[in-house]
Amino acid sequence: MAKRVVVLDYGSGNVRSAQRALERVGAEAEVTSDFQAGLDADGLLVPGVGAFAACMAGLRSVKGDRLIGRRLAGGRPVLGICVGMQILFARGVEHGVESEGCDEWPGTVEHLEAPVVPHMGWNTVQAPEESRLFAGLDADTRFYFVHSYGVRKWELEPAAHLRPPLVSWTEHGTPFVSAVENGPLSATQFHPEKSGDAGAELLRNWLNTF
Repeated sequence: MAKRVVVLDYGSGNVRSAQRALERVGAEAEVTSDFQAGLDADGLLVPGVGAFAACMAGLRSVKGDRLIGRRLAGGRPVLGICVGMQILFARGVEHGVESEGCDEWPGTVEHLEAPVVPHMGWNTVQAPEESRLFAGLDADTRFYFVHSYGVRKWELEPAAHLRPPLVSWTEHGTPFVSAVENGPLSATQFHPEKSGDAGAELLRNWLNTF
């Protein structure tokens, strides 16, 4: 039976591209802002394009922050993409203005320190060996990025009784977090739906985690 995935429509992100990419790998994908549909689905995909503060405002307008929290409390899978990953952190700073995020992880989304910004195009990801998202993908596999902001420091302190999140990194000027796998919560800074066969394989891997 196909996995049912809701692509959360909150006014940010190319939701149709994400829907098509999920359907390509065998999911039954629905684009909606309906809270209950998002709660009931097997998986929730949170896209995001643009400014951190605007994305958070759109997310709150459809109670998306509560939806993410409710799903995670019940161990239900969530995947954040691009700014949909960034808003999972505690805060974002753009043009000197700080905005609150969903605070699923501590940390700050800030301007990339690189000679060329935005970081736009194909780049590799340094993923931990035990990663499930990147299973079967070579270390030189490239994914499509387009962003000017990112998380340059992982701030979550390890807890003795909990399995630490798997954090992947990418270099552009300096290292930044390009993916996180943390129980039911996963996220990528790059766009799987724009990353061809590699992105399709990653989405297939995500579907296989639940």
